[in-house]
Amino acid sequence: MTIAVVMGVSGSGKTTVARGVAQRKGWRLVEGDSLHPQANVAKMHAGTPLTDDDRWPWLRAIAQEIDAMRALGEQAVVACSALKRAYRDILIGDRTDVVLVYLQGSKELIAGRLAARTGHFMPPTLLDSQFDTLEEPGEDERPIVVSIASPPEAIVDEVVLKLRERTA
Repeated sequence: MTIAVVMGVSGSGKTTVARGVAQRKGWRLVEGDSLHPQANVAKMHAGTPLTDDDRWPWLRAIAQEIDAMRALGEQAVVACSALKRAYRDILIGDRTDVVLVYLQGSKELIAGRLAARTGHFMPPTLLDSQFDTLEEPGEDERPIVVSIASPPEAIVDEVVLKLRERTA
């Protein structure tokens, strides 16, 4: 049993990659953004970065969802920014069956993607705050690190391959 947490800044392709991996592997997809309290969504939509106090209840809700899936023996992919180590400690902690997938990309590449994106509550103006908050995962977190410079299908291929290697 495996649950993969796909992390990265806004615009890195978390939802696209998580959806592709879930479809390819036949796993459940959980979009972490769907678990945000409405107040968080409104704050981001207004261009105001979230604080840690805003994020704690959201992260705990995702962790509860992960634990519920684990209890049922479900395999899943969770899309969640998980920008700080403390956030990942809540989501993953000592859960050895939860794998971290970090979508790594430059601010310039992601800014271009955000500028072209429509209909998302996270405005491009918050990208700087995302990178300011980002603590890249350390080796001790055993992340699968994937560059987002490739097309989405190639990124999904790489994640699926690395998950297979990790869980073999």
